[in-house]
Amino acid sequence: MENLTMNISGMTCGHCVSAVAQALKQLEGVQVEQVQVGTATVAYDPSRASPDQIAQAVESAGYEVRPVELGRAPQSGAER
Repeated sequence: MENLTMNISGMTCGHCVSAVAQALKQLEGVQVEQVQVGTATVAYDPSRASPDQIAQAVESAGYEVRPVELGRAPQSGAER
């Protein structure tokens, strides 16, 4: 899994957070880690979803996206 953190413009309230979270949850291979007003972090399987597809889902919900951080998601318990 890879991590993606995005800055999201146009989010102003809890409804916006819910709309973004719902759009992200509909993507196969994407796990929503956190959504707050202005940002979202997901873990995704690069064989099933791309950063562009993830950003497109958020933009389709009516928001503007700028990726700010890409990286590998930590493996639960495997890395120490």
